[in-house]
Amino acid sequence: MDQTYESKYHDLEATHPWFLGRRHMIIRLLRGTDRNQKILEIGCSAGYLLEILKKYGFQNLFGIDISREAVELCRKKGIDQVFQMDAADPKFSNNEFDLIIASDILEHMPDDVAAMKKWYKILKPGGKLIVFTPAFNFLWTEHDEINHHFSRYTKKKLSEIFRVTGFATLRISYWNFILFFPTVVIRFFHRVLVKKRHKTHDHLYRMNSLARVLFLGLLQFENLLLEFINFPIGVSVFGVVKK
Repeated sequence: MDQTYESKYHDLEATHPWFLGRRHMIIRLLRGTDRNQKILEIGCSAGYLLEILKKYGFQNLFGIDISREAVELCRKKGIDQVFQMDAADPKFSNNEFDLIIASDILEHMPDDVAAMKKWYKILKPGGKLIVFTPAFNFLWTEHDEINHHFSRYTKKKLSEIFRVTGFATLRISYWNFILFFPTVVIRFFHRVLVKKRHKTHDHLYRMNSLARVLFLGLLQFENLLLEFINFPIGVSVFGVVKK
């Protein structure tokens, strides 16, 4: 990842509604989880989720990221069990973790099945994996290319990967449903404009306070709805599976 882009990414992780909304959803998925479980976040970035989990009383927390800058940012937050490591081949013992979280990591794997098999091995029997990943290849833009993505996913494709790697699916749903149709329209016109300008750039935009509040409010409302339903479409897709 480009150094300038990475610094911008880490900066926006703290306040951008999309990151805040996803962390809010993950915390909801973890309700009822034993605080003593050994948890690994694959691709922990600057450690914002691990920091929140620590505040919620989870103490046995580990993280890995391929970026040295990300690892250093985590350690500055007092999250010590964070290591520079490739998500495609995490160097841990078999059957080591009770829970693994991988938020927007699978799409970075050249061989997603091989990577998930590695994750399966380091989970304890009965352990759970939570995966978030971008949805639908027709939403592909230069933002995916800048982020070195190999694919976007559908529920069917993600379910099949879970199946062939040995996981039992507990739940799978799309996420960011409310903003799906605006995103489709915006990305269509953006794609046309980019082709005309012959230039690429990321989609990490700063928002004013009102826009942030509205965007985050919509995502948190959707997270509440996900208590009762699964969405048929969305900008992202997530799965909760068990070894």
